[in-house]
Amino acid sequence: MQKFKYSNEYELRASPKMLFPYVSTASGLSQWFCDKVNIKPDHTFDFIWDKESHFAEQTSLRLNKSVKFEFINTSESNRDNNYIEFKIDVSDLTGSTYLRITDYSVNTDSEELSDLWDGLIDSLKEIVGS
Repeated sequence: MQKFKYSNEYELRASPKMLFPYVSTASGLSQWFCDKVNIKPDHTFDFIWDKESHFAEQTSLRLNKSVKFEFINTSESNRDNNYIEFKIDVSDLTGSTYLRITDYSVNTDSEELSDLWDGLIDSLKEIVGS
């Protein structure tokens, strides 16, 4: 199955230290990203959308910088799993904080992905007061 990598950057009026918990913790992600997030005993994240579970491993974490969640696909044996990565950068020139989203999945409609992420980021901005 063909995969597509969508990437976009959003400016937020929040410090990396304030923003990071919203992209890296179960409680933070459940406020804007999905309906609910549970952490299983094996440290697997259970993302719930429309009462359907999607399991992911947190494969990368740099405090106040980035986090990557790789979704576990039990039906395929290859390692080309879907993932979502959040990177936080601060512009040296302006001091603005930027959140870069990378969404690697089977959804190849960039316009649909753009609309989806724009809506999610609007929700995040409301929460962080941006």
